[in-house]
Amino acid sequence: MLFLRLTWMTGQAGIGLASVIVLISSLVTTLTTMSMAAICTNGEVKGGGAYYMISRSLGPEFGGAIGVIFSLANAVAASMHAVGFAETLRDLLYKYDIAITGDLLHDVRVIASGTMVLLLIIVLIGLDFESKAQLVLLVILIVSLFNYFIGTFLPPSEEKRRVGFVGYHGSVFLQNVGPDFRESDGTDYDFFKIFAIYFPSATGILAGANISGDLKNPSKAIPRGTFLAILITTIVYLAIVWTCGSCMVRDAVGAAVANASNMSLTLEDIQTCGNVSCSFGLQNSHAIMGVASAYGPLIYAGAFSATLSSSLACLVSAPKVFQALAKDKLFPFIGIFGKGYGKGGEPRPGYILTFVICVGMSCIGSLDIIAPIISNFFLMAYALINFSCFDAAFANSPGFRPSFHFFNKWLSLLGALICLVIMFLLKWWAALATVIMVSGLYVFLVRRKPDVNWGSSAQAHAYNDALKSTLSLMNVNEHVKNFRPQILALTGYPRNRPALVDFTSCITKRQSLLVCGHVFVGDMQRHVRHLRSTAAYRWFSNRDVRAFYSSLAAPTIRHGVQVLLQSQGLGKLRPNTLLMGFKTNWQTAEPPSVHNYVGIIHDAFDLHYGVGILRVPGGLDTHKVSDDLLDATDDTLEGLDEDNVSMEEGAGNKDKDKTSGGLTEPSGNDVSLKTFKHSQGQGHVNNGYIDDLVNDTRDPRPAQSSALSKCESSDDAPSFNRFRGKQQGTIDVWWLFDDGGLGLLVPYLLSTRKQWKNCKLRVFCAGTKRSNIDADHRQMATLLNKLRIDCSEITVVPDLRTKPKRSSYKEFEEVIYQWRLKGGEFQDDYPWKVSDADLASHKEKIYMQIKIREKLLEFSKDASLIVVTLPVPRKFCPSGLYMAWLDTLSRDLPPTLLLRGNQQSVLTFTS
Repeated sequence: MLFLRLTWMTGQAGIGLASVIVLISSLVTTLTTMSMAAICTNGEVKGGGAYYMISRSLGPEFGGAIGVIFSLANAVAASMHAVGFAETLRDLLYKYDIAITGDLLHDVRVIASGTMVLLLIIVLIGLDFESKAQLVLLVILIVSLFNYFIGTFLPPSEEKRRVGFVGYHGSVFLQNVGPDFRESDGTDYDFFKIFAIYFPSATGILAGANISGDLKNPSKAIPRGTFLAILITTIVYLAIVWTCGSCMVRDAVGAAVANASNMSLTLEDIQTCGNVSCSFGLQNSHAIMGVASAYGPLIYAGAFSATLSSSLACLVSAPKVFQALAKDKLFPFIGIFGKGYGKGGEPRPGYILTFVICVGMSCIGSLDIIAPIISNFFLMAYALINFSCFDAAFANSPGFRPSFHFFNKWLSLLGALICLVIMFLLKWWAALATVIMVSGLYVFLVRRKPDVNWGSSAQAHAYNDALKSTLSLMNVNEHVKNFRPQILALTGYPRNRPALVDFTSCITKRQSLLVCGHVFVGDMQRHVRHLRSTAAYRWFSNRDVRAFYSSLAAPTIRHGVQVLLQSQGLGKLRPNTLLMGFKTNWQTAEPPSVHNYVGIIHDAFDLHYGVGILRVPGGLDTHKVSDDLLDATDDTLEGLDEDNVSMEEGAGNKDKDKTSGGLTEPSGNDVSLKTFKHSQGQGHVNNGYIDDLVNDTRDPRPAQSSALSKCESSDDAPSFNRFRGKQQGTIDVWWLFDDGGLGLLVPYLLSTRKQWKNCKLRVFCAGTKRSNIDADHRQMATLLNKLRIDCSEITVVPDLRTKPKRSSYKEFEEVIYQWRLKGGEFQDDYPWKVSDADLASHKEKIYMQIKIREKLLEFSKDASLIVVTLPVPRKFCPSGLYMAWLDTLSRDLPPTLLLRGNQQSVLTFTS
C-alpha cells in the first residue's frame, strides 16, 4: 500500500518535498548500512541480525533492549504491510461492489487477519518455500513497475484524463513542484506526518541482516545486498515521484461534468470541480497509478506483491531476532523461543508469537496509525546501529578491524543524531515512550548482570577511562581531606578467609581500594598455572565484594609480603594500609614463623603503611571449605594462613615507637591535641611483679586451665558470614595513642556502612590524671566535634599507668613462659625469645598492655567490635614478647581490630 501511496505523498508534499523525503530516508539508511557493514565485517556474524551486531558491539544491556524493540518492530511491521494489502484489496472489491462485512474498517481487519494466516502457513512450511514465494512476488513487482513506467509515456484516453492522468506536461510539473498539504480523514497533514507514513518503506534494509544466520557469507552479502537495495529503491521511488508529478494532476473531476462525454476537456476544466467534490487525482485516489499503467490490473498485482513480500520478510525476521535474544538468555522466561526445529533450526514458537502480535495489531485497521509507530521503532534501531559503530571506533580498541573501510566514525555519529532528531520531530511523545522503554530494559539488564562476555566497546571504554583516570591522578597533589584507607589484605585465597574479606570490604566498599594478597610459597614454576587464576573474581562477584586479587610466588611468606608491599598499585592508586589476621597458633607454631610474622609488621611500618590485625573468636581460617567456584586443585595450595604460616628468620627493624605527628591543617600547622599523645612506657610504675619474675624459671602453669590453653585452642568455630549480616551493639574505639587519626577514621567509616549503622560508636581515650577527667573529656569531645566524628559516648580512662592486678599478670606469665630464654640459650641464636633484660626494659609497657586488657574486659566485653591501638613493635622487642602483647589485648574478647596508622595525618579540622 505504501507503494501506491507514493502518488498521494507526491500530491500532498509536491515533487520537491516528496523527493526530499525519499532522499532523507535514503541518507539515513545509507549511513546506517555503512555502520552495519563496518560491524558485520569485523568478524563472523551469526543469527540475530541487528540485535546480534548491536549486542556484540555495545554489550548485552543495549543489545538486549534493542533486541526486544526490534523484534516488536518487525512483528508490527508485518501487520502494517498486511493492513496495506487489505486496504488495497478492499478498495478493489468495493470498486466492483463486493463487500465482506459492509463496514470499511471491519473488512480491513478480516482481510488482514486472513492474510496473516496464509503467510504463517508459508513460513511454517519452510524457508525454502518462503524464498521461492519471495522470488515469485519479486518478479510480479518488477513487471508491475515496468508496466507503470511504460504506461506513463502512452497517450492517455479522455477517460484517463478526466480522472487525473493527463500525460507529461510542463505546466503539470510546475503545479506539482510545491506542497499542498490538506486535511484527510480528520488529520491535518504536514511534512513530518507524511515522512512518518513513508519511512517504513525504507526499513527493509535490515531484512537481509535479520536472516544473517541463514546466509553463506553474511559479511559480504549483507553490505553488498543492502547498498544495492538502497540504490535501486531510491531510484525507483524518485522515478515514481517525478513521473507522477509530471503527468498527473492533484484534483480531477472524473465523470462529474454532464457534457464531458462528447468533448475533450482542457487541463483547467479537468481540475475545476465546481460544486462537486473532486474524488480523483493525486490527492484523492490511490488507484491513479493503475490508471497511468499500460495494463491497470497489473499495478494491483504489484501492490499486492510488494505488501505481501514485505509482510513475509518481517514475519520471518521478527522470530529470528527474538530467537537469538532467547538463546543468549538475557531475559528470564523466554527460553522456549530460543529452541529451533527442523534442519534450519526454525523458531516455530517465535512464528506463533509474532503471528499473535500481528493479528492484534491488524485489528487497528489503519495504516496511518500503525506506520508512525513502526517509524519510531526502526529509527531507534538505526540510531543504535550507528552509535554502536561510532562507539566501537571511538573506543580505539585493537579488536575493531572491519574489512569494510568506507566508513567514518563521525558519519556514524551523525547518522545516530539524525535518527534521534527525526524521531522527536515525527512524534515527540512516541519517541519519548520508545526511549523510556529502551532505558527501562537497559536498567533491568544492568541490574540483572547477564553472565556474558562479548568484548563490547563498553569494556574498551572502561579500560580507557581507568587508564586515563589513573594517569591523571599523578598530577593531583595529595591532601589530608582526600585520604582514603586503601587496604592490602593478606587473605590468601579469599574464599578461605571470608570474614576477613567481608570485614575489609566494609571499610573500603565504594570508597577506596582493596587488594587481596596471596603468597604461594615455593618456586614460581610450581604454581604458575594458578598465579593468573580468575576464580577469586567469581567469588568476589557472588559475595558482592569489590576488590582486586594479587598473587605471587616467593621462597617464604615474608619475602612474598615484602614484594606485595612494595609493588602493589599504580601511581597513587596503591595501598597505604596492611590488614592481616591474628596468628592464633603462635604458641604452637615454629618460632621462626612467629618471628617472621612480627617481621611483616616491621616491614609494613618501614614502608609507611598503617597496620591492622583482626582477631575474631574461632579464628578467620575456614580451613579451605569446598567452593564450586574454584578448581578442585585450588584446595591443595598454600596461602597466608594465620593458623599455618612458615616464615624464614628475618632481622629486626628500627624502633617504630614514634608518637609525634598528629592532626594537621592543610597549611601544615600542628593542630593536634598533645594532651592525648601518650608515649608507651611513659611515667613511673612501682617495682613488683616483673622484679619477682626476673631469674624465676619456675613454670607458672600448674594446671592446664590457664590463659595459655585458651590461646592455643578455642571452642568457638569460625563464622564464615560473621560480618555480612546486620550488626547490633557498639563499636568501641580505644584510641589511646595518636597515630595520625587512622584509629578513629576506620571505625567511623564502618559505622556508616549498612551492616554497622545500627551500632553505636563509643570512644575510649587515655586521661592524664584522675582529677582532670572532666577537662580531658571536654577536650576529647571538642576534638571529635571538630573532626566531625559522631559518637554516642566518650569515656576517659585515667589509670592506665597503674600496676595491673596480680591475677592479670599471672596470666601474662603463663602466656610468656615458653618464650623465656632458658639457661644455656643465647638471644643471638634465639632472637624471638624473651630475656630478663627484656622484661626489665619493657616493664612499663608490659604493665600498660595488661592494664588495657583489664579495662577492655571491664568496658567492652559485650561490644560488637573493638578497635584498639596496635602497640608499636620496637626494634629490640623480641617477637615472643610482642606477640604476647597482641594476645593480651585481644584474647577472650569480641572481634578485635588492633590498628595503628603510620603517623600520616588522615583527619583535619578544616572543611
